[in-house]
Amino acid sequence: MSQVTPHPPLAQPIATVNPKGALKGAPGVAPRLEDTKGQALAPGALAELLNRLRTAIGRFGGPRSAPLVLARATHPGRWLTGVLALVLLLGHPAAGWALNDAQQLVVESWRLVNQSYVDPERFEAVNWRRLRQKALEKSIQSSEDAYAAIEAMLAPLGDPYTRLLRPADFASLKANTEGTVSGVGLQLGLRPQPAGQDGEAAIVVIAPLEESPADQAGIVSGSDLLRVDGVLTSDLGLEGTAARLRGPAGSRVLVQLRLANGKEREVELERREVAIKPVRERLLERDGHRLGYVRISQFSEPVPSQLREALGGFERSGVEGVILDLRNNSGGLVAAGLASADDLLDGQPIVATVGRDGLESPQQASPGRLYSGPMVTLVNGGTASASEILAGALQDDGRSPLLGERTFGKGLIQTLIGLGNGSGLAVTVARYATPSGRDIQNQGIEPDQRLAGPEPLDPGGSNDAWLECAATSLVARLEASSKAQPAPAMQP
Repeated sequence: MSQVTPHPPLAQPIATVNPKGALKGAPGVAPRLEDTKGQALAPGALAELLNRLRTAIGRFGGPRSAPLVLARATHPGRWLTGVLALVLLLGHPAAGWALNDAQQLVVESWRLVNQSYVDPERFEAVNWRRLRQKALEKSIQSSEDAYAAIEAMLAPLGDPYTRLLRPADFASLKANTEGTVSGVGLQLGLRPQPAGQDGEAAIVVIAPLEESPADQAGIVSGSDLLRVDGVLTSDLGLEGTAARLRGPAGSRVLVQLRLANGKEREVELERREVAIKPVRERLLERDGHRLGYVRISQFSEPVPSQLREALGGFERSGVEGVILDLRNNSGGLVAAGLASADDLLDGQPIVATVGRDGLESPQQASPGRLYSGPMVTLVNGGTASASEILAGALQDDGRSPLLGERTFGKGLIQTLIGLGNGSGLAVTVARYATPSGRDIQNQGIEPDQRLAGPEPLDPGGSNDAWLECAATSLVARLEASSKAQPAPAMQP
């Protein structure tokens, strides 16, 4: 190794590297670069050295436009040793440079996805390590810079479910899975334009949650939601509109609606904590038969206990059969879906999950059922993820026929991971198959009986033709079962 002189050496430029890595000789000096033994550095090795140095300096905030000057001391010694040491140091930033908080957010996100994502082979296809390097080469000084870098890093995976969740979105998603949300209590959906008319689907009020600000303001099902705080819902989209309606308790939001009679109405609502009741039930009387109707709108933490309470009430009321409604249930907590299946199946298989190691992990229901009577299940294109796990198990195990339309087809399972600044990641960690081995990703589940449209706007409401079809089907099953039973023997 060369000795470092104790006093500052005089230096003259030997070569410069411009931002694109081109090598230029300094005026009057031959561009000869040597290694520590005084031998000329091979052009290929030189190019690699310069590229690494340029990339490293740019990554950690060095100049990206001014040329980088490499100099050789006029005193004895080799300048190249110092340059190599610099490159090695820059290759390990923790040793010489501390990442700022925004850069650490990017690195931590990469690490979490790297160790959890279901398909590690995808990393090689997209050059995953290079994506991290490219992200860090950009200036990252703020949370917004970090969010943009993380989203750019995740995009090549081609998985829309593995995504960054900004703090407001992460908090909202967690609140939904816990069964509470701060907002106005509107359940929204999309109403397609009539046949032959151009334009996007309208955002419509499916129903206000009971005792919510929207309910108390008299907002009714079927109203079109036109604007939120003056912004067109057609510009926001369904998810954006829902996000605009949420906010801190005590804050206010102005909504503009078009009622069923064509009149428009503006109403200011005060947001507050709204307890979401994802399980709703009631009794139906059809042709002398008492039926139980239970709708699960999403799978959150309260669902298993609320479902057990509903099924217990049905048993005490003497119902003969149950209609389970999973329409527009986009999923939620897989654990809540599995617990619900456990109450309806008797030791039968529920689902098989496949993790990143390729090993299959079957999930089996416990012996015994909370409800063992006849049932039918309603599904549609909004039935997805955890609700498809339940629907697929009921169908494959012969527990319940499915009525309605083909389900959405989301056969992937995500986990939520919190990041240090209140944001988070949703990462796909497993695939699943129904008990018969069906992979329903992008395919969905075909119902046993398709129901004719148009699909009801308010599932379970007073004008729900599909619910009537389900009740008719269940009554037919009850009567067929009754006729199949042998008549009691006559006493002599």
